[in-house]
Amino acid sequence: MTDTAPQITEEAFRRPRNQWWDVWDQFRTHKGALVGFIIFITIMVAVLIGPYLWTIDPGYIDIRARNQGPTLAHPLGTDQLGRDMLARMMAGGKVSVAVGVTSMALSLILGTLIGVLAGYFKKLDGPLMRFTDLFLALPLLPLLLVMVMLFREALSSRFGPETGIFILMVTAIGITSWMQTARIVRGDVLALKEREFVLAARSIGTPSYRMILRHILPNVMSPVMVSATLGIASAIITESSLSFLGLGFPPDFPTWGRLLFDAVDYLNQYPERVFWPGLAISLTVLSVNYIGDGLRDALDPRIRGR
Repeated sequence: MTDTAPQITEEAFRRPRNQWWDVWDQFRTHKGALVGFIIFITIMVAVLIGPYLWTIDPGYIDIRARNQGPTLAHPLGTDQLGRDMLARMMAGGKVSVAVGVTSMALSLILGTLIGVLAGYFKKLDGPLMRFTDLFLALPLLPLLLVMVMLFREALSSRFGPETGIFILMVTAIGITSWMQTARIVRGDVLALKEREFVLAARSIGTPSYRMILRHILPNVMSPVMVSATLGIASAIITESSLSFLGLGFPPDFPTWGRLLFDAVDYLNQYPERVFWPGLAISLTVLSVNYIGDGLRDALDPRIRGR
């Protein structure tokens, strides 16, 4: 007699298979996404842990050391006031990434809520989608400039200049970048409404709120996760653009965009001051975009099943 039982490999015995293992296996085969993930983690470690290792105060002024090139004491040199550029880069990265992640979270909440309501409730579909089209038709940068100019002084006086500008940046970017997420979620919800498991749950009288929370939302998380990664990149660029125009954080509060703005006047004499923050923004945005591409492929069951 021959043994016809299926052979169980050591790997299968050691690591039970599930959806997230399959997603990871597909994600790591995307070389660009894997490299982007490594770069993004490296940047996060640098901006979160770096200040505890490189303890120079980013706001400390040393006139005697101003406009220095890279040295052992200042690996990225100093600015026109003698402030250490490496310390300011790490402090600025923490702020830029915090603005990107927080505003992305606000954008996803708004977009997912509007998309689910528009897709599930037919009476709300028309008004909410026309509202979405209205926001899509508005020019983003001029709208952000108007919001900053209108509310900057009020929030700064109430919460302080740094906290007030942070709240303003997050709110302004979040409420002007939810539209694509809403359209994506709406399309998925319209398709899910006709699936058998949703029709079966509806036939036994499942309330709408339970239907949305238990059956609809878990099945739209894949495109929402992809939208989240791309939203972080877009938010970082938007914050950097506003800071570069001088409408972001105050001069003594560094962000990557603010460092670019301060370095423009010294571009001919000290081009490295533009290079470092520009490189940080480019690497962060590029790595997040590649992560989004990898997640999009990994979360697509048609690709994952090949």
